[in-house]
Amino acid sequence: MKTRRIKTTDRRKFIKLSLLGITGALAAPVIAANNPEKFNNYPPDFLNRFRPVYASSGSPSGQSPIASGTNPDNPGSLTGVTGHQPGSRSGNRPSRLTGKKKKAGLALIGLGNYSSRILAPALQETKNVYLAGIVTGTMDNEKKWMEEYNIPRKNVYNYDNFDEIASNRDIDIIYVVLPNSMHKEFTIRASNAGKHVFCEKPMALNAEECREMIKACRDNGVALSIGYRMQFEPYTREVMRLGQDKVFGNVLHITCGAAFRDTRFDHWRWEKDMGGGAMMDMGVYPLQAARYVTGEEPVRVTAQTFVTRPGKFEGVDEATTFQLEFPGGTVASLDTGFHANFNHLYAFAEKGWFELRPFSAYSGIAGRTSEGELDFPAINQQAAQMDEEAANIMAGRPVRVPGEEGLRDMIVVDAVFESIRTGKPVEVDLTGI
Repeated sequence: MKTRRIKTTDRRKFIKLSLLGITGALAAPVIAANNPEKFNNYPPDFLNRFRPVYASSGSPSGQSPIASGTNPDNPGSLTGVTGHQPGSRSGNRPSRLTGKKKKAGLALIGLGNYSSRILAPALQETKNVYLAGIVTGTMDNEKKWMEEYNIPRKNVYNYDNFDEIASNRDIDIIYVVLPNSMHKEFTIRASNAGKHVFCEKPMALNAEECREMIKACRDNGVALSIGYRMQFEPYTREVMRLGQDKVFGNVLHITCGAAFRDTRFDHWRWEKDMGGGAMMDMGVYPLQAARYVTGEEPVRVTAQTFVTRPGKFEGVDEATTFQLEFPGGTVASLDTGFHANFNHLYAFAEKGWFELRPFSAYSGIAGRTSEGELDFPAINQQAAQMDEEAANIMAGRPVRVPGEEGLRDMIVVDAVFESIRTGKPVEVDLTGI
């Protein structure tokens, strides 16, 4: 009963803060522009987890990433990925999606800024998945969304009757877009209802919660994909290739940062018990970048945190910087925060360099290398992400970004907080995940 009370408190606080956040919505365009949301010591299949898919010519070395990754017949070379196969539910509850639908029905749970301004519009562009339902805690949202997106009443749920979604054949995938403290509960409840799950980053409050979420989805035979949209974006796919294939030799140093100046002091991101703070919200972007550029897993973490506005931050970090050491010798200096606007990725290698600026914004990604400018088509990142993962699920293929990917990041995030607490480097081991 105690756990249930805590969860109810989170929901009430989320609804309250969502209502208070009307003024924060006015800042959304600025925030959206800045806030987007492995060798001897790593598994031999690691490179395939990030391996780009290429068409012909166009990059400094004569290759270019496929523009969107939304082709259901060629979703990406993910052989060896550690994500489980969808449609392998135990007992007599087979996957209700694989091979039976031309489009997957998706329900959004949590109708805040990201769902309303980014995901719902993106779902109007997708080919393999459509907006079939919503889960919300406010009556006003129900009417507005039903009218705007032609959602039938039977596909509208709230947090209390959510489990009834199990009998709804229109809805195949639940996209969890809630405060971080609610990710675990609703991922597990969605999987228990027999639904595949997309979950926003960061995956959960800590690595242990991630493990529980992965186990629940595995036990229920449903797919779990984490919302790392940048892994579907063509400029990002190119820097993966440049780093992992050592186009300019070994990557020696990475400097990367993602931050925006947040003045919405009534937002849930300022609440520690809801998973707030800069590292949780924005820090996973430079962390991801360091991992996907090198193709390695970090072995040591050192971190520091700073406060630029005393009295405003209680229990959450405002500005955090952290350093990662990789087994191949790369050092990454990474920054995140709610104190300033910046978004950049620089990688310095033995025979050249490459950069993206911005590297994790919702649009406008741009880059160049020591050999010249990068030039790839602009895409809707969220549409590409949802389209490809839905296609993978329908075909019974592993998803590109499985729960294990979110777990790896949260192990490092946990180590960042441990280093801040102790003032010492923290060893990490991501082998076997």
